[in-house]
Amino acid sequence: MLDNLVDSIHNLTGINPHFQEKILTTIIIVVALWIIRFIIIRIVWKRTGSVKVRYLWKRALGYLIPLVGLIFIGALWINAFGQVGTYIGLLSAGLAIALKDPLTNMAGWAFILVRKPFTVGDRIQLGNHAGDVIDIRLFQFTLMEIGNWVDADQSTGRMIHIPNGKVFTETQANYSTGFNFIWNEIPVLLTFESNWEKAKSILDEIVKKHTKHLTKSAEKEIQEASKKFMIYYSYLTPIVYTSVKDSGVLLTIRYICDPQKRRGSEHNIWEEILTEFAKHTDIDFAYPTQRFYTIPDEPTRGNNMPPL
Repeated sequence: MLDNLVDSIHNLTGINPHFQEKILTTIIIVVALWIIRFIIIRIVWKRTGSVKVRYLWKRALGYLIPLVGLIFIGALWINAFGQVGTYIGLLSAGLAIALKDPLTNMAGWAFILVRKPFTVGDRIQLGNHAGDVIDIRLFQFTLMEIGNWVDADQSTGRMIHIPNGKVFTETQANYSTGFNFIWNEIPVLLTFESNWEKAKSILDEIVKKHTKHLTKSAEKEIQEASKKFMIYYSYLTPIVYTSVKDSGVLLTIRYICDPQKRRGSEHNIWEEILTEFAKHTDIDFAYPTQRFYTIPDEPTRGNNMPPL
């Protein structure tokens, strides 16, 4: 029955039995690989609810399955790779010239996967663009943009697609790799008449209260990062610095925070500062002011004035 079917196809299409067998085998390979991918994804989905783990498995299978299929199907259809070696060499040279940018992006993709300057989930800045990495593909990676017209490194809601080749030409900053914290500063400007020493003590208590849980974590991160990078800090606890400006005494709070929670930490600290300062009448916020001094009128020369 199978032989009759093969003969019928040959009579209708002119495809000989040898090629029919290769076509059927190719279809079986494609279907089998698709089923394997489907089963693996289902298993991963059942075993974990982590969005990042699911994404990494799906992305890895998206690269691996086509590669395996290409190897098997290529081996099926090309019996002697040596005979096409010269042709492939000439073709590669032509493609390298005609497809310079796509090949550069592919090289950038390989660099990202091997060197790992950033991974999915990292917050980075590349050139003028900053955001959270949400996808890495063969020719480009995608950021969920932060900053721009939005303050305090919060999301704008826009997705930016950046060619992978930019990793070779643009300056890169990673908020998340190595030392997973950033230093943040909050300036608090008081009038010269304020009790700045009391205010500084209040600020010191507030910032320690909000950041004490991060100090130990940061110390562990520093130890791990120092194994790979020359990173060291001798002082990780928060501190309040004092300086003088034109409009008053400036107390600057410096503390470590999660790069993705900078605005939230400022919000919590500022609310407590406003609440505490309101309890003290000898502490006032300063703002740019102007003071005018009136010079008394010069006395007119009279009888009591010495002669010139």
